[in-house]
Amino acid sequence: MKVLVTGGAGFIGSQIVDALVKRGDRVRVLDCLHPLAHSARPDYLNPAAEYLFDDIRDPQAVAAAVRGVDAVSHQAAMVGLGVDFGDVEEYVSINDGGTATLLKALWDRRFAGPLVLAGSMVVYGEGRYRCPEHGLTEPAPRSPADLAAGRFDPGCAGCGATLIPEAIPEDSAMQPRGIYAATKLHQEHLCGAYARESGARFVSLRYHNVYGPRMPFNTPYAGVASIFRSSLENGSSPQVFEDGAQIRDFVHVYDVARANLLALDTPGAGGPFNVASGNPRTLLEMADHLCRSSGTGLRPQVTRRFRMSDVRHVFASPLRAADKLGFLAEVGFESGMAEFMSAPLRTGAAASA
Repeated sequence: MKVLVTGGAGFIGSQIVDALVKRGDRVRVLDCLHPLAHSARPDYLNPAAEYLFDDIRDPQAVAAAVRGVDAVSHQAAMVGLGVDFGDVEEYVSINDGGTATLLKALWDRRFAGPLVLAGSMVVYGEGRYRCPEHGLTEPAPRSPADLAAGRFDPGCAGCGATLIPEAIPEDSAMQPRGIYAATKLHQEHLCGAYARESGARFVSLRYHNVYGPRMPFNTPYAGVASIFRSSLENGSSPQVFEDGAQIRDFVHVYDVARANLLALDTPGAGGPFNVASGNPRTLLEMADHLCRSSGTGLRPQVTRRFRMSDVRHVFASPLRAADKLGFLAEVGFESGMAEFMSAPLRTGAAASA
């Protein structure tokens, strides 16, 4: 099989490339080496893959990239929370515009093979909650006054009781809370529309908190695990917002790459799938594991600071991916975090400037 991996020089994409090459697939990569993600051409690029260093928004470059491929793994995106709303044009241009350019090129060659998208759990917004009295319910918005007073857990809109978080399934309501989240949901909608028109099999893998080797390091667009590690390497304690009890699901990039191969290979599998470990942890637990693995003697600092755009709890139900794709995460939290503390990461030009 010949597979196009967009964003195949990046954190997750490069691991997918390695996994595809290892099993004997022919791989073509389209990546622009965006300076926010790369300060230089990475030294881990797989020599067995074909690389096209072009922008996914360039119609000619994308037309060349899709020529002759049997499957597409669409990983190219601008990721993370960004700096502020001033990032909006770049996020929409790359994530939505780039996806549209890719789909137009696929349409022009009547592509109907498997199309796998790097989705994200951010499309859910706040997670799934249950009220002891009213059952499954939407949480009331967290107010600035509540957050300032340290009341971080959302309450029931009906009775005000503190809600109990639950694992979120794929059929939950979509409530994107920020620019990146909105673009990830729009990518799903665009790819879904393409699949309905073309007959292609479309899978969105909604990644939860991915970590591991080659993760972006020390930039405003990095994930929380990378930000905590950066603090430790600079001799500072990780700064944990709120009270540190926010629940997330941390899934290793090796497992995420394996989920992508299963999504490409599984006939009949379509729609969204959570890609998660099924072993949720708090942010404070994650920070504590990194501190202990660092050997620095530093401990996490719980700041009780907050951001209105943050969600309190969001973690996944992994059941659909297990049932339909046969995906179960294999890398344990403790061993994965210990490895991550010394794993090779990657800087962008914004960090090295």
